[in-house]
Amino acid sequence: NGARRAAGIILSMIQEEKIAGRAILIAGQPGTGKTAIAMGMAKALGDDTPFTMLAGSEIFSLEMSKTEALTQAFRRSIGVRIREEAEIIEGEVVEIEIERPANGQVATFGKMTLKTTEMETMYDLGQKMIETIQKESIAAGDIITIDKSSGKISLLGRSFARSRDYDAMGPQTRFVQCPEGELQKRKEVVHTVNLHEIDVINSRQQGFLALFAGDTGEIKTEVREQIDAKVAEWREEGKADIVPGVLFIDEVHMLDIECFSFLNRALEADSSPIVIMATNRGITNIRGTDYKSPHGIPLDLLDRMLIISTQPYSQREIRKILDIRAEEEDVEMTEEAKELLTKIGTESTLRYAIHLITVANLVALKRKAQEVDVQDIRKVYSLFVDVKRSTQFLIEYQQEFMFSEVADAAEEDGKDAAMPQA
Repeated sequence: NGARRAAGIILSMIQEEKIAGRAILIAGQPGTGKTAIAMGMAKALGDDTPFTMLAGSEIFSLEMSKTEALTQAFRRSIGVRIREEAEIIEGEVVEIEIERPANGQVATFGKMTLKTTEMETMYDLGQKMIETIQKESIAAGDIITIDKSSGKISLLGRSFARSRDYDAMGPQTRFVQCPEGELQKRKEVVHTVNLHEIDVINSRQQGFLALFAGDTGEIKTEVREQIDAKVAEWREEGKADIVPGVLFIDEVHMLDIECFSFLNRALEADSSPIVIMATNRGITNIRGTDYKSPHGIPLDLLDRMLIISTQPYSQREIRKILDIRAEEEDVEMTEEAKELLTKIGTESTLRYAIHLITVANLVALKRKAQEVDVQDIRKVYSLFVDVKRSTQFLIEYQQEFMFSEVADAAEEDGKDAAMPQA
């Protein structure tokens, strides 16, 4: 509960853009909801704030250097909100006249009359605009906008004045007031892109298509420097704003000493996102060295972090999570079955209890029951073992398994005990 409150404070600081270039570490035992907190933050931030998710082991499986992979992840997490003014024509369609050739060819000429509350104008239509009108099924009484630079036509809805013209209309029909003022207007359009997308578009010959191909490869430092300079210029002119996003690195202990050194430097950069890391390790070796450190992270990087500690769930919290999960999976359960499942979650792990929901439902459906009962939970509990029972089984039958480490260790201990003292 305390971890969620701490995450809520961080979230409000991100939304108010009061925090950037900071590192937050979510540390706790397995199954205490570290990734769930990060995913909840991503949902709460919405689509406007960039959120990049990365697993520590991913860095080593990509076909590029470790620092390049981290740089790309950082640049994906920094958004640029670009503002531009576009000239549009907005009005209600009064009449559309399309001249169709007698030989059945495609119509190439037509006229469309648009009006606002104050004026009315007729426009000539070319082949491209006629095709768009036919595709969008635009008719008299529709409110539309036309982007003058691209010629794109957007349907806003039907005019309130024409709402009585038809008896039958679908629930998706949207009614809009007839626009006021002049037909031609200047409208501010806002686009949000991330720095990595701009990098890819400017570093590849195929430009924008490289984003869909997925093969972005390594990007030259010179390209990034030019883009940073251009974005800084746009900021001074008031054309763009930087939106610091969130980079979430799960299983951060999988990174090595080189990656940690890079993170130290990257967090000091002018435009740096909020880096949230998660780990379930205690005091362990820093990967790539023989030195031990808390969470397997160097002390100088730990010193920069705000550390959020997650605690195991209480019985009441486990019950609430299981209730939500059962509802999400559309599984009806009796009160006794929920109590038994909560007990299993407390004594074993929450993940194991969650896994039993679906399989118990399948067992209940097989005996044609409408809801999961205690007998179904008992059946699946006997069929699928948890980690504790699996470990106990291995210890009991270690002689039957190949390459048993426990047996080897016990033999070595026996030899040491049998050796005479000098």
